[in-house]
Amino acid sequence: MTTATKLSGVIPPVCTPLTPEYEVDTASLTRLVDHLLDGGVDGLFVLGSSSEVAFLPDGHRKVVLDTVLGHVAGRVPVLAGVIDMTTPRVLDHVRVAAEAGADGLVATAPFYTRTHPAEIALHFRKIAEAGLPLYAYDLPVAVHSKLGSDLVLELAAEGVLAGLKDSSGNDAGLREVILGRRDRAVPSFSVLTGSELTVDSALAMGADGVVPGLGNVDPHGYVRLFRAASAGDWAAARTEQERLFRLFGLVNAGGPHMGRGSSALGAFKAALHLRGVIDHPTTALPQIPLGDEEIAVVGKYLAEAALL
Repeated sequence: MTTATKLSGVIPPVCTPLTPEYEVDTASLTRLVDHLLDGGVDGLFVLGSSSEVAFLPDGHRKVVLDTVLGHVAGRVPVLAGVIDMTTPRVLDHVRVAAEAGADGLVATAPFYTRTHPAEIALHFRKIAEAGLPLYAYDLPVAVHSKLGSDLVLELAAEGVLAGLKDSSGNDAGLREVILGRRDRAVPSFSVLTGSELTVDSALAMGADGVVPGLGNVDPHGYVRLFRAASAGDWAAARTEQERLFRLFGLVNAGGPHMGRGSSALGAFKAALHLRGVIDHPTTALPQIPLGDEEIAVVGKYLAEAALL
């Protein structure tokens, strides 16, 4: 659910379907959006990690924005990732996202460059000048720096940040932000977990929602989990989380033949292809694609979860 001041619920990071020629498959993308909306999601996050944002040329990014925002037409909020190495590059993406009509922005700290917390704060303040709600994306595995709780809460109190997507895997840090939000009286600040395997735990701590990559494959499951938790039915939430935990095993379908990212993104796309949502399971270069045997493994996970 969404209010004028706070984002909550299930906000999947939308995969980017590609043709075999590595162009954006807009027909498949609109079907994927419909699949997610039919699942009852509360918002969409395009151009994030599960969207393969790091692999997409700027032209592809714009196609994704225009396609999704045009198709959603205001039915749910759409957050746009403006992820890039340094502030000037990010601000270029901000302008494109704002012109496309994005409802909010998602940005990491700068990366490749080695930045001081004061520079990270300046980075977010400059992005916020665009006037759109800005969500910080804490992703140390890719950015190689952890967003400190004090910095996040300081920027929240200033009104620079509207929320946090925490993909750090640090549950203590997540709890520190949730408690700090209360202590500093910034209740409108939205805390979203990106750790899709511990959503019930995060919600029990006080998180407002989840941004699950696996939500592309099974949005209905994450919506059931969130609604059960919201109703205080923690047993049902745990049962749904455990089912999704088992389904998440499909990300290992690539085995030792490729990187974890190639395997996971390839598995998400293979699952969407097997479910008839997208036309091709193509992943962006230089990721290694799943082979037929590996796609068959994904199919077994879907069958066990009654998704085929």
